[in-house]
Parts: sequence; C-alpha cells; structure tokens
Amino acid sequence: MSSETEDLRRQIAELQERVSRLEARLSEAAPPETRPADVPPHRSPVIHPAAFPPITARPPAPSHASAGSGKSLEARIGSQLFNRVGIVAVLIGVAWFLKLAIDNGWIGPAARVVIGIVAGAGLIGWSERFRATGYRTFSNSLKAIATGILYLSLWAAFALFHLISSEVAFLTMVMVTGLNALMCWMQNSEILAFYAAIGGFITPLLLSVHPGTELTLFSYLLVLDIAVVVLIALRPWSRLLIAAFAGTTFYSVGWYASDYSEEKFGLTLFFILAFFLLFALSPQLLRSLRLATASAGHLIEDSLVLQFLPALNAALGFLEVFILMSNPEHMALRRWTALPFAAFYLLMLRLGRIGALEGAPAALPPIYLVISVLFITIAIPMEAHGRWIAIGWFLEFAVLVWFAASKGIRSLRTVAAWVLALALIALLLPIHGFNPPAAPTVLFNTRFATYLVAIAACLAAARTAYTASIETQIVPGTFRGQSQSWRRLAFVSGLTATVLLLIAVCLEIHAYWIEPGTSYAVRGNSIDEQFSYSAWFMLCGAALLAAGFWRKSAFLRWQALVLLALSIAKVFLVDMQQLSQGYRILSFLGLGVLLLTVSFAYQKDWLSLRGQSTK
Repeated sequence: MSSETEDLRRQIAELQERVSRLEARLSEAAPPETRPADVPPHRSPVIHPAAFPPITARPPAPSHASAGSGKSLEARIGSQLFNRVGIVAVLIGVAWFLKLAIDNGWIGPAARVVIGIVAGAGLIGWSERFRATGYRTFSNSLKAIATGILYLSLWAAFALFHLISSEVAFLTMVMVTGLNALMCWMQNSEILAFYAAIGGFITPLLLSVHPGTELTLFSYLLVLDIAVVVLIALRPWSRLLIAAFAGTTFYSVGWYASDYSEEKFGLTLFFILAFFLLFALSPQLLRSLRLATASAGHLIEDSLVLQFLPALNAALGFLEVFILMSNPEHMALRRWTALPFAAFYLLMLRLGRIGALEGAPAALPPIYLVISVLFITIAIPMEAHGRWIAIGWFLEFAVLVWFAASKGIRSLRTVAAWVLALALIALLLPIHGFNPPAAPTVLFNTRFATYLVAIAACLAAARTAYTASIETQIVPGTFRGQSQSWRRLAFVSGLTATVLLLIAVCLEIHAYWIEPGTSYAVRGNSIDEQFSYSAWFMLCGAALLAAGFWRKSAFLRWQALVLLALSIAKVFLVDMQQLSQGYRILSFLGLGVLLLTVSFAYQKDWLSLRGQSTK
C-alpha cells in the first residue's frame, strides 16, 4: 500500500508541474493588463506532495473493458489462451477425480453427485465476487468451470449411478442452461451466452444413453433455437444464431442417419420446415431490429449472419427436403422441390426491402435475390427435359443480365455468367438427356431452333451489357471498373453468339451431306462437305465485316478478321490437299476476291481508322 501511495504522490507532483508550465505560457501570451497583479508572470502556486495526507483507500480495480483493449500478444496469451486451456484442464481434472472416487469407493454415488452440484453452485457464487471487483474474464472462466461440473454431476447421476430418471436429468440440465442464459442477459456477457448455448445443445447428447423420441428431441431444439432468437433480439450477439444453426444441423443429420424411417415422413418434414423458416426469418428479424433502433453499426457486426446464414440455411433446407422425398411414393413431388424455395426467397426479397435505413448496409436483399435465382436455375433441369433445359438457361441468362443492368445489382452479373456456362454445357456437350437426336430435316429441327434461341438470348444480353457499360461510364461518381465489367460481359455474349451461329450452320451442313445414323455422305462426298464449310466461313466473315462497317463496330470487324484468317488457313492447309481441282479453283477465287474487297475497303478508310490510330 505504501508503494501505491508514493506512486500517486509522484504522479500528482508531475501533473502540478505541467499545469504550472501551461499557465506560465498562457500568461506570456496574454496582454499585460489581463494578468492578475498578485500572480507572477512566470510562476503559479505549486502544491507539494507532502501536503496531502496518506491515502489508505484501495485504488479501483481495472475494468474488463479497459484491460481488454490494446493487449499485446503476450497479454492475450496469458489472459485468454491460458484461460481457455485452464478451463479444459480443470474440467478434465474434475472428471478424473470422479473416476478415481468411483474406482476406490471413497464416497457413495449420491454423495459424489451432491458434492459436484454444491461445488458448481459455490463456484458460481464465488465468481460473482471477482466480477464485482472488475475481473470479468476470470469470473466468466469460473462460471464455465461451474457449468461443466454441474452438467457432469447431473449426467453421472443419470447415466452412471441411475439415481434420477431421464426426465429429471433433462429438466435439471435445462434449468442450468436457463440459469446461464439469465446471467448472460443480466450481466450483458456474450461469452456466458455461448456457455449457455453449448450447455443447451450438449444436453441431449449427454442423455443419448436413453434417446428420446423425435417429437421430444426436436421440440426441445426448436424451443432452444427460439430462445436464442429472443436473446439476440435483446442483445447484439448475432453469432449465437450461427452456433444454434450448427447445433441443430448436427442433431438433424445424426438423427436422420440413425433413426429415420418412412412412417416418420410427415413429422420429419414438419420439423425440417420449422427449422428452415426459423433460421430464414431470423436474419431479417435481426436486421429489422437493428434498423428500428438506428444501430447501423451493429449491421456490420452481424455481417456473418446476414451474409452466410441465409445461404447455408437455404442449401440445407433444400437438400433435406430433396433427400426426404427419395421414396418412390413422393418422387412425383420431388421435381417441384426447387420452385417453392425460389418463390419463398422472392417473397423474402420483397420483405427485405421494407424499412431500409439510409446509409445502412443492405446485405440481405441481394442475398435473397441470388438464392432465388439459384433455385430457379436448379428448377429448370428438374422441370424441363431435353433441349428445353438449354433453352431455359439461355433465356434465364438474358433476363438476369437485363435485371442486373436495370437494377444495378452486381452480384447478378456474376450469377448470369455461371448460368451462361451451364447453358453452353447443356447445348454443346453430348450429355444424356440434354441433347436428343435432331430430326433429319435440315434447318427445320429442334436442334437448330435451340441454337437460334441461344443466339438471340446472347445478342440481347450483349446489347443490354453494352448499353449498361455506356450508361455507367457517363454517370458521375461511378466506379470505372463497373463500365469495364459490363463491356467484358458484352464482349463475351457477342462472341458466344457468333461462335454458336458458326456451329449451328456447320451442324446443319453436316446433316445435309451425311445420312443420319451413318458416317458416310449420301448426297455427295466429303469434298463437297469440306467446300461447304469453307464457303460458309467466307460468307459469315464477309457478313460480319459488312455489319461492322455499317454499325461502325470494331468488335464486329475484329470478329470478321479472325474468321477470315481461319478461312485463309483452311483454304491453304486443308482445301489445297483434299478438294478436287474445280473446288480448289472456286475456293481460291472466292477467298481472293473477298480479301481484295476487304483490302480495298480498309484502303478507302471509310471509318477514318488511320486518324484514330495516330491519336
């Protein structure tokens, strides 16, 4: 105590000296008539430390909040890491002590349980003394040890000693969980809330030696999850919702793998939907409460819940319902699984836009929109068959690009790119169920019609993306990368349309010269087919170049030049060796005339390209 008193006196003396120097500087800066006559210009009265009587009062203990800020690595290891390891070590020691007492018969079963319960309750009371003096971290550590001792004692009373029934053990463990929840709410302690959640979810696991019915287990979990939602509505502890979701998922998957049977279909489906709705509505409720209290800062802290929990819950809910309907009796309903989920999240999208706070992060609505789009994408192959799958995905791609451009939602642009990739896979790869055989009629068949729809969708998306790139470029304050991203999407969409057009006509050329189901030509020979490909490449290149000059589009002109280069390569490398003399003459004459025409068009410089190149 004397050393603390001396430190305080020394600090007071230093403060008095600083005040004296500041007053002296102010006196020098002030006009002479404003200085007091009885105060020297360069000095101020200094109180000597000896004038103070001895201090015997205890200095205030450091608070937990101030002690936790700015800790060094050494302090964090000493106060936090060792704290957690100490809790585990004490709990292991208590468990081994109980085992040792059992092996040696030192105390009877009832006495062991009573000692554990008394020790746990005593530690909780003792921890309150440390909390009152400011050592909240250590107090919470004692409460964690006490909670573990209480759970172990009640578990031993039920599972090892058979002193109480499963109902009594379940009720007392729920009471311990409730006590922890009450303390965490009264003391505003998030770590105690986690202890309560862990205790609540570990209770059915501890009583697994006598498993309850499905109704009892999942009713308890549903009540526990509702309690967690109520708690996070009162306190900004949104991470508890992630813990509740993880615990519920653990029991759901484990119970389905071990105890599910077909006669439990109705009750199981009810609980799946109940948990799905609870965890789907909780983030929106959490966001609405934060907006209602104008606490936009908490929305940033809740980003884990607002961004990841809706996606995880949607995926788990859909998979659970989809797997649950694997029975032949419910197969007819299985194909309709994705559409209700898509409709639900479209409704959540509508609700998520209500009551938005200006300047607050709008995390939920974009996530709801992306989830609903993903379910629509999944629903297309579940509902459609054959070439309708590719048609549906190409149309969805065009709609997504339009919606992303009109609403300014960047996330939809990424989703649209993935949908385009799926559509191309369904259209081009020989996947069973996606590409049935086309009719022998050239051009008038489902394959060519599918390619035409795909080309139209890509052209519409390219036009939309190009318009969006121009609009975002002229809007003040818009990020420059937005315009470039839209321009890249327009480039990919337009190039995809050109490639699909080439492939579609080439397939029809092949269908014309080749008998369906055979590998040989019936209307001609392979030379005729090869010449048709060369003629088509030249014609398409010329059309693209003309369109490029007419629309003044460098993008179309570059596509034409690349296609003409491919035509040159084919004529010189393939046609020269494989075609007959007459076809060779036609190929080279046609290519030569086309290239000379192109060269003349560029030499005329109708688009003033030379002037542009010098800029």
